Amino acid sequence: MDILSNLKYAKGSVKKNKRVGRGEGSGHGGTATRGMNGQMSRSGSKHRAWFEGGQMPLSRRIPKFGFTNIFKVYYQVVNLHSLETFAPKFKDGNVTLKDLRDNGLISSFKKPVKVLGSGKITAKLNVEANAFSKSAQEKIEAAGGSIKQI
Repeated sequence: MDILSNLKYAKGSVKKNKRVGRGEGSGHGGTATRGMNGQMSRSGSKHRAWFEGGQMPLSRRIPKFGFTNIFKVYYQVVNLHSLETFAPKFKDGNVTLKDLRDNGLISSFKKPVKVLGSGKITAKLNVEANAFSKSAQEKIEAAGGSIKQI
């Protein structure tokens, strides 16, 4: 039976630390494995991880591509199956942005909300949002609900 205090690492799995600068007899004395010359052989030397010794850096060598449209509108998405799940919590079947926020379906009032038609809906809901997909609009109205675009 092994006792925790008697456990040992497997043979060869643990190496001794390289103790540099501890005299010639250690094999790592003298220059302490830093080499003879250059910036990194000096005390206090450091350079940024991406510095390439004055060579043109990789970030400037490779071609730039792509573009960010500053006018793109990023919607918070709410699917119909989510509305169906939370339908009992919406009072009188009215779904406002505040209701969506309170139930964790959206995270912010600052970004616009779009209702998408993924899933099916049986509850009669009156939904307020900034945008609706065609399929979501059709499914909500087919269930007897209505939409209001803000």
